[in-house]
Amino acid sequence: MTNIIIAGGAALVFVMLGTPVWIRIVNRLGYGQMIRDEGPEAHLNKRGTPTMGGTVFIVGSLVGYAVAHLVTGTEPTISGMLVLFLMTGLGLVGFVDDYIKVFKQRSLGLRSGAKMIGIILVGVVFAVASLNFPNGYQVTPAAPSLSFLRDFGPPIGPYLFVIWALLLIAAMSNGVNLTDGLDGLAAGPAGMVLAAYVIIGNWQLRNSCEFALDPKCYTVRDPLDLAVVAAAVLGGVFGFLWWNAPPAKIFMGDTGSLALGGVLVGLAILTRTQFLLAILCGLIVMITLSVMIQVGWFKMTRKRVFKMAPLQHHFELSGWAETTIVVRFWLMSALFVAIGIGLFYLEWMPKN
Repeated sequence: MTNIIIAGGAALVFVMLGTPVWIRIVNRLGYGQMIRDEGPEAHLNKRGTPTMGGTVFIVGSLVGYAVAHLVTGTEPTISGMLVLFLMTGLGLVGFVDDYIKVFKQRSLGLRSGAKMIGIILVGVVFAVASLNFPNGYQVTPAAPSLSFLRDFGPPIGPYLFVIWALLLIAAMSNGVNLTDGLDGLAAGPAGMVLAAYVIIGNWQLRNSCEFALDPKCYTVRDPLDLAVVAAAVLGGVFGFLWWNAPPAKIFMGDTGSLALGGVLVGLAILTRTQFLLAILCGLIVMITLSVMIQVGWFKMTRKRVFKMAPLQHHFELSGWAETTIVVRFWLMSALFVAIGIGLFYLEWMPKN
């Protein structure tokens, strides 16, 4: 528990103090956000807002994790390092994308194919490594299986698992990217899901099969350290949200959105809660589906279901204020997280 508090606190302080410094650096270099001309007109006045803010909470999360282990004298685990690798690797892909946008002063950065290659390379390394490094009980960080509250069904094998992991990584990283359309809209829900994984990691530690072979015990390799990672990123995201709340002083950019998608998927895979992530991230799933519905329906009928996709822009064009959309979407996200945590605990309730 001490590790969790230190990790979250150190990351929070680092990002709270470091973000204004980063804002000054980005302003001095002229790295302002480019706005798509086809987006809502209200967004045009955001042109030039400092971007690539995800860099600060990525570094802050790494600092928080390192400080927690240094202060407590504990060793980092392979599970924790793998999730941080996935977050940092995808964040680097996003950073290149953001840099191209601001350097060439255009709203499009990396081509979609190049971005996907970067995501795949990082994802393959994560997925393959997660099936290795067994501990003394021969438990690896991940298992070649599907999972909801724990692994279920027959193993799908390492090759299908890698493909499945890549699908999850690509879907969630792009989902968070689509959600990051209004000030604070992505950071708030991501923070709620990270808080859920702090709780899940603690619960799995207290009910680990390494301590008691209960029928409902968990075979998660390093549940405590996964909770520490979640706490470190949570502290970083909260610190960033202080400056990203409407009206935003800085945007996270693709640097932050891809990194957040990566850490959420990494935690889901290594805590064996892959399908539970879809419930915890219900808002992100809903926003992603709005884009898929809009594009699919338009291709079939040449008509639109929403005034604009992603979903938050539909409500903007319907006359909702930006802060109203953000707060209401946060409330929806909190409901999804509460449902997910409720389902997680429901498995342990006595069945009379």
